[in-house]
Amino acid sequence: MGETTAVLLFVCAVGAVYLFAALAVVRAVLRRFKWVEPPTRAGRIAERGSLALAAVGLLCFAYGYFVEPFWPQVTHVRIESPKLKGAQRPVRVVHISDLHCDPEPRLEERLPGLIAAEHPDLIVFTGDSINSPEGLPVLKKLLPRLASIAPTYAVRGNWDTAFWRREQLFEGTGVHELKKEAARVDVAGTSIWVAGAPFASLADPPDGVPSGIRNTLKDVPPEAFTLFLYHTPDAILEAAETNRVDLYCAGHTHGGQVALPLYGALVTLSKFGKKYESGLHREGQTWLYVTRGVGMEGGPAPRVRFFARPEVTVIELAPPAQ
Repeated sequence: MGETTAVLLFVCAVGAVYLFAALAVVRAVLRRFKWVEPPTRAGRIAERGSLALAAVGLLCFAYGYFVEPFWPQVTHVRIESPKLKGAQRPVRVVHISDLHCDPEPRLEERLPGLIAAEHPDLIVFTGDSINSPEGLPVLKKLLPRLASIAPTYAVRGNWDTAFWRREQLFEGTGVHELKKEAARVDVAGTSIWVAGAPFASLADPPDGVPSGIRNTLKDVPPEAFTLFLYHTPDAILEAAETNRVDLYCAGHTHGGQVALPLYGALVTLSKFGKKYESGLHREGQTWLYVTRGVGMEGGPAPRVRFFARPEVTVIELAPPAQ
């Protein structure tokens, strides 16, 4: 089922519930004045059912608005690689994405404490920083606090490149913005290379071939463990084909932001649909982690999360177990 179809079905189902609930209320008022006949037993069951579903829907919306956006989840994963055989201990990488800072902070005040408690060696941010220029002060207050915990690297997401290209999102914060380049991080007796590119910068016009990944990795030694940052998971196949990317970190999908039990994300805005909606995946020799992100879509979209809690991911990189 495509994302458009899933969303249409969901919207139609919700609309039908509230339409029937509204009709049930109208009929109840009319019955009070004896303008309509009492319903049959089946009619009473249908009316009560629609009213109950409408009430549950309101409770779900309240939960999605007041509770889940403020209830972060810390996820731990472990990845082993022979390229890390010289490491004296596992290297801890904290991956966050999609802050989408609004004028009023939500989790931004708590994030540094949550991340510091995980004792990271490295922090990576895979884009979508603010929803409006009014959110920039919130971002600028957060980023230096993260950079004081561990070396922090970032790339721009689709919001950053489409709307805030001229905004100085990372300057003066201590965060290293990667612009189709790579940097070496020495930690725990080994070296990790962190490469990254802004959203929509990998294709080379006019043929659209994403050789930008290879260009981004040009300074990275072939034997080095390489972590690649890009906002969406959409370049995973090209990254895997290089045989140079060991771990690809992405966000963008928000885990759907609104997900359904047993079905998952309604919308991911990824060309792969639900295939990489969130979590850990593997293509060839490349691991992919897609985080659900921290914030919520901007613009007119409602600031709700449902069954897609904000996520801080701790990725432990280690040599193979003996």
